[in-house]
Amino acid sequence: MKKSTTQQKQHNYTPRASLVALGVKFTGLGIFRPVAKYVRIAQKVVRYTPVQKLLDGLITILAGARGLVEANKRTRPDRALQRAFGRDGCAEQSVISETLDTCTPENVEQMHQATKEIYQQHSAGYRHKYDQSLQLLDVDMTGQPCGKKAAFATKGYFAKQRNRRGRQLGRVLATWYEEIVVDRLYDGKTQLPKAFQELVLTAEDVLDLDESKRKRTILRADGHGGSQDDVNWALGRGYHIHTKEYSTDRAWKLAETVETWYDDPKVPGRQVGWVTAEPIEYVRPVKRVAVRTRKKNGQWGIGVLISTIPEADIGLLARMPAKQWQDPLAVLLAYVYFYDLRGGGVETETKEDKQGLGIAKRNKKRFAAQQMIVQLNVLAHNLIVWSRRWLAQTWDKVENLGIWRMVRDVFHVPGLVYLSDDGSIERITLHKADPFAPGLCTGLLPLLTPLHVGINLGEI
Repeated sequence: MKKSTTQQKQHNYTPRASLVALGVKFTGLGIFRPVAKYVRIAQKVVRYTPVQKLLDGLITILAGARGLVEANKRTRPDRALQRAFGRDGCAEQSVISETLDTCTPENVEQMHQATKEIYQQHSAGYRHKYDQSLQLLDVDMTGQPCGKKAAFATKGYFAKQRNRRGRQLGRVLATWYEEIVVDRLYDGKTQLPKAFQELVLTAEDVLDLDESKRKRTILRADGHGGSQDDVNWALGRGYHIHTKEYSTDRAWKLAETVETWYDDPKVPGRQVGWVTAEPIEYVRPVKRVAVRTRKKNGQWGIGVLISTIPEADIGLLARMPAKQWQDPLAVLLAYVYFYDLRGGGVETETKEDKQGLGIAKRNKKRFAAQQMIVQLNVLAHNLIVWSRRWLAQTWDKVENLGIWRMVRDVFHVPGLVYLSDDGSIERITLHKADPFAPGLCTGLLPLLTPLHVGINLGEI
């Protein structure tokens, strides 16, 4: 009986042993340290500091919670998970919420500075080699429905939800790396034409984009980023632009100048053609491609793409075979296909965050509190992307998993965590019956070995 009690003290069972292992890696890198450096929330410390409670919120999000109320179920009972992130306990969910409600606009700016430093220290997007390839930034907005009593919750556009109130989330994504560069919260009426320049300038600051880097950066956006003022502003700052004409009336007039329409072999019923009108309204030369598609009523739907990307680059960007890059029709179609790839870029990442991280589920009444949650969501997204990149170095299967699969499957492999007398993690045993355990063990080994933490498979 005595032997059994001793063995029980040596290990802790956790349904998230794989997240524990990655938490050890995050803690070893000091990823949350800039938050402690910059954020100063004026709240009395009883047991845990405000920054520690923000970390508890982040751990809860990574553990798959849809609401911070789940901290009591997912994080507080899991001692191993707490220790992985350098915590000796976890605040009660109501206390975490009180800390968020205490935050001020000044605290939000401090958090922005912290997330900026974290991104610059650990991201691949910040280290993009501009001399070798073009950087691609997708700019977009998505609705965040919430209760009508929430601050800045107004009626606006929310997909398939008429008369709904909420806020809008503006996002800049480093698309090649699937990393969030900027997330900013706006009232429900704000759309991309109003926020476009602010979002780009903020991303410019995070990425340290000087003039030479801006010349090697593409801004891609939907039609809401295609107003003449926004396009000229971006062109004036040296960016490449790939967007859609904002004005429907102007798009129709431009489409009338197309001399020859070509069928799109990939999309039945869609035709494309070069706009022949001179783009005198823009401060730099642009190419314009008209696209028309039959509606259900038989009429044409018209759109016009605006782009400064050289023809020598567009084939590669559109993922076309190299043998087609010199074909004039293939080049024309490449401009359209590159715009279509937004669906696999920022739109996919936003959808993944809504499914995998529940970013539309955690709503606070106070605007500053919601802004802090947005930044915790950004950290969670980027940590997942970075962990996937680390694991993929020795476990290639993980490369094809989205945010939802990472949280649901990769972060939820059960196992035993062995702690030393001082509470530090010594060894992690993943349950070998889990289908992800063997690959994870292979991927985690080179991450944990330098930190002197063992990883193995075993029977749980």
